[in-house]
Amino acid sequence: MSPTKDYSHQNGRLMTCRDQTVAADTNESEDYDDLLRLLNRSRPLNIERNISLVEIRPFFGEMSSTTNTSTQYYYNNCHHNRNNNHHHHVSSPVRRSGFSTPRSNGYYESHPIIADAWENLRRSLVHFRGQPVGTLAALDHSKDELNYDQVFVRDFVPSALAFLMNGEEEVVRNFLLKTLRLQSWEKIVDQFKLGEGVMPASFKVLHDPVRNSETIFADFGESAIGRVAPIDSGFWWIILLRAYTKSTGDSSLADMPQCQNGIRLILSICLSEGFDTFPTLLCADGCCMIDRRMGIYGYPIEIQALFFMALRCAQVLLKQDDDHVVVGNKEFVKLIGDRLQALSYHIRSYFWLDLKQLNDIYRYKTEEYSHTAVNKFNVMPDSLPDWVFDFMPTRGGYFIGNVSPARMDFRWFCLGNCVAIISSLATLHQASAIMDLIEARWEELVGEMPLKICYPAIEGHEWQIVTGCDPKNTRWSYHNAGSWPVLIWLLTAASIKTGRPQIARRAIELAESRLSKDQWPEYYDGKAGRYVGKQARKFQTWSIASYLVAKMMLEDPSHLGMISLEEDKQIKPGLKRSASWTC
Repeated sequence: MSPTKDYSHQNGRLMTCRDQTVAADTNESEDYDDLLRLLNRSRPLNIERNISLVEIRPFFGEMSSTTNTSTQYYYNNCHHNRNNNHHHHVSSPVRRSGFSTPRSNGYYESHPIIADAWENLRRSLVHFRGQPVGTLAALDHSKDELNYDQVFVRDFVPSALAFLMNGEEEVVRNFLLKTLRLQSWEKIVDQFKLGEGVMPASFKVLHDPVRNSETIFADFGESAIGRVAPIDSGFWWIILLRAYTKSTGDSSLADMPQCQNGIRLILSICLSEGFDTFPTLLCADGCCMIDRRMGIYGYPIEIQALFFMALRCAQVLLKQDDDHVVVGNKEFVKLIGDRLQALSYHIRSYFWLDLKQLNDIYRYKTEEYSHTAVNKFNVMPDSLPDWVFDFMPTRGGYFIGNVSPARMDFRWFCLGNCVAIISSLATLHQASAIMDLIEARWEELVGEMPLKICYPAIEGHEWQIVTGCDPKNTRWSYHNAGSWPVLIWLLTAASIKTGRPQIARRAIELAESRLSKDQWPEYYDGKAGRYVGKQARKFQTWSIASYLVAKMMLEDPSHLGMISLEEDKQIKPGLKRSASWTC
């Protein structure tokens, strides 16, 4: 028997309280159209908050081996003249028409893989009432759609960056506005009201040919497999808003009261006071890209790195020069500054693992009491996994997956470490060490198809306990150490920023050898990433977009300016391990 549905009207919007499906109506469309009309007016440029592009040193020749030990970033956030040529474009109400042809036609026409990628990316575009608002997760019609026919916030980020790098900002602007509007909806899951600032995990545009109408349905986690909470959606939204502002040189979207309020609502959830003794965010399993049970509950590095980056982006985006918003923003800017200081110290100190720290943990004493304790989290040395001793190179290090009382997850997680570099959460030394690790453990972390989402795989009895015998997350598959092409753009950004473009070039060449031939799979299986994933969707949009973003960044490293953050001099470095963590 089908479940009964309790329908109630909330502020003119149709709410389905039992299955929690939310639909847009005409009033919402009118509000959205008003926002678009406001933005289509002549948009003043805020030069001081404009894109800080880069002065790039030549790197297209192979780097010498001495760069591996360099502790200086290759990428410096200073002004670049590319933006000067862009000013007249963004202030004009005239847009580049359509989404048919990428810029620099000669370059793209001479690269059939890139041309194929652009064609498939444009096929994935989703329109709502004549306006492009995002891209589908995948266009694989050979499998059941499930929720792959929706626009996911995290999935759209590489697509958005590709369009921005190609001078096509319309779809990105529309996406930011649409998801901002969805944030304002009342969200109820099993009679429990979600926080006002929660961003949707995804949304779907439904076309009714009979009524000749279109409706948007949003998913805030209540319809997802496992009912996972999309904690990272709000962070990606803030990061993308800054990328849009930096790329276009136009701050009018970010300065809108609606966007300013949206940022504050997201931050109000993260910065609220509670019982926490750590500055990191406590999360449930499956709260991010790894959206199934994989033992990342607690304080996963992916969420912490995105949290840090979103805080830094919000710090720049929140206006403090306008009387009618300065009162609300000043409080948040102060909270952000305090949290960044504590968060950076905590992650740089307690999540960092290199050969010295591994040896220190190996020699830890337990059951220590008082503030002088060296083993602050009472981690048992016997809990160190055997593989980590062989995995750790003499030179190199990384941020481990999780740190909480009596528990350290020593697995490598690619996204968290790359975002740590891009956001400057990692110090110069740590960023260099992470790249050293990737080079030293290339076969394990990259293999035949970049890149391992995590390493190593969980197997045997541990797999049964941690994943609940999940048949999709068997060893070396999907989120259990599968290889995900979407991570290429993050590796490329980290490589350029640390002066290691040859790492990105090598990974891209590996991807080019198979991605297009294999029809752009979602992920690859196997210890070396040799096989197309057993349940992988073909024509996965973020695999396509990530490749394009990586290629464009390598071709023009100044594109890194829209996503990378320079080191914040106001964040004081933490105490060195040797001073406070001696056994």
